[in-house]
Amino acid sequence: MIGGENFAPELVAAIVRSADAAAAASAAMVGSGDKNAIDEAAVAAMRAVLLRAPFAGTVVIGEGEKDDAPMLANGEQLGLGFDRSLSPEERASYPACDIAVDPLDGTRLAAEALPGAVCVIALAPRGTLFDPRDAFYMHKLIAGPAGVGVLDLRLSASENLRRLADAGGRRVADLTVAVLDKPRHAALIAELRTAGARLHVVGEGDIGTAIAAATPGSGIDVAMGIGGTPEGVIAACAVRALGGFMQGRLAPQGDAERAAVLAAGHSLERVLGLDELVASEHVLFASAPVT
Repeated sequence: MIGGENFAPELVAAIVRSADAAAAASAAMVGSGDKNAIDEAAVAAMRAVLLRAPFAGTVVIGEGEKDDAPMLANGEQLGLGFDRSLSPEERASYPACDIAVDPLDGTRLAAEALPGAVCVIALAPRGTLFDPRDAFYMHKLIAGPAGVGVLDLRLSASENLRRLADAGGRRVADLTVAVLDKPRHAALIAELRTAGARLHVVGEGDIGTAIAAATPGSGIDVAMGIGGTPEGVIAACAVRALGGFMQGRLAPQGDAERAAVLAAGHSLERVLGLDELVASEHVLFASAPVT
């Protein structure tokens, strides 16, 4: 858990409990081979806890829409602040929050009993999380505090590696880069290998690799490439709390998504920093491992 000092202890405990509940429900189905069923179990367990949590939470990032998986839906209202059995005065006493959530990041990993599946949730004050409406994919660049003022998504991957290495008095060959193992990253992986960096290639686990990249001493120096926008906003909450570096730029995969992103008013050229992704220093991030 990161950022617990930013919220009331009762709310922090409820958020941690929601992640633990999702992990427990998922763990019972690890290795089942049914990733949707295990995801659905995680969603139901997390929702049950959040409905009774002491806040007025609105889901801004409900991961799952992009692949039609079970999810806590965008716009869903959770917590005692929305409980109509309470008086208006009681409901108003609870803090209004944005929720970014992935009840099970790495559904395939859990379904196949592979390492890396985790249940995650993040909170921030209402209206402070970037709402990536209709934008399912994002180009991301993430590192620890050493990347602040050094890295820039507008530069090439190899130039960013040179900058990060120079800033730390290291060689590019000493850096480890996390990249998702996707066909869209073939050119990026080739560039990183040519530059001489070490690669940590993972099939899934977008959020976990982002947090590792933002954590000094984790063995991952930087994360690069295109991953889910919902996962990116969730990760941004943790990265901000860790004092790390992150930039993102929307990267629609296909004509239909591109048209929807533009119709929603998003720019495909704008580079989003942490201040745009999470416009508050008061963030809470909780996770619970499944595999």
